[in-house]
Amino acid sequence: MTVKLGMMTGYWGAKPPADLIGTAQRAEKLGYWGFFTAEAYGSDAFTPLAWVGSHTEKIKLGTAIVQLSARTPTSTAMHTLTLDHLTKGRVVLGLGVSGPQVVEGWYGRPFAKPLSRTREYIDIIRQVLRREEPVSNDGEHYPLPYPEDAPGSWGLGKPLKPITHPLRADVPIYLGAEGPKNVRMATEICDGWFPLYYSPYRQDVYKESLSNSPKDFEVAYPLMLNINDDLEQALMPVKHVLALYVGGMGARDRNFHNELVARMGFEEDAKKIQDLYLDGKKMEAAAAVPDALADEISLSGSPDRIRDRLQAFDDSPVTTILVGASTPDQLNQYAELILNR
Repeated sequence: MTVKLGMMTGYWGAKPPADLIGTAQRAEKLGYWGFFTAEAYGSDAFTPLAWVGSHTEKIKLGTAIVQLSARTPTSTAMHTLTLDHLTKGRVVLGLGVSGPQVVEGWYGRPFAKPLSRTREYIDIIRQVLRREEPVSNDGEHYPLPYPEDAPGSWGLGKPLKPITHPLRADVPIYLGAEGPKNVRMATEICDGWFPLYYSPYRQDVYKESLSNSPKDFEVAYPLMLNINDDLEQALMPVKHVLALYVGGMGARDRNFHNELVARMGFEEDAKKIQDLYLDGKKMEAAAAVPDALADEISLSGSPDRIRDRLQAFDDSPVTTILVGASTPDQLNQYAELILNR
């Protein structure tokens, strides 16, 4: 199956990206399937989509991802049903637990039990969007109504249905996940999955987790695409990102990205990268990233090489490739490479 092409804008840096609307309109005109935003601990994911949605007509509008701890499930459902109405049914809701440093350090919430938290969260959103009966949940993470005997309770809560009738009861929900159990859960309760790193040459890494995927299950992969006839130079940005995530995103004894790379067959390399990065040797950590790893999870090299390697993604569970483009020329070039084959 030929992969679809989406635009990934990520979260903002120190200031908003230039010409956000022009970029989205250009992507839509070129045939990009979706336009996706993200959030960390700065800009939020929903607001830019509302702005983009008001200036576009057909491109899908997705979050990749909204962090669970940033909002209660009913709040996320409200954002979703509002935006879905305003954009005439173009929303794709991407969710994820984020990591303990952000959850506990930025949101001041506990990170424990991410799988059960995710199940409850998505179930509540589904209830809101179906609007079949008042929303309730007796789980430990998001009890609705708030228990009468809980600290601070006035005992006056009652189950409610959303005032606004959702446009769609079946807004697609994708889950950003890395661990095998999380990915398997995504195939059970979600419509799609965002991998962080995926190698179409090592499909066995997630084969079991995806074994029961529904026929129309989406795998939308935000990969790095670097066009350069010098392959070594093309791989360098990928290596620097991998060094940051594998080496520095998380504690030494609990880094989900490091664990994923180890499961991909690069366990010794992952440890070396982490040791170097945490010792402050960031350039050495990037240099320690194996060429094979950087190459397999990205599309790097000359245009002809990238076209050839796209076949591996076409033959994999990946259904959509999400790319970041910072200039009109890049948008055009990526569309030409991926859509006009």
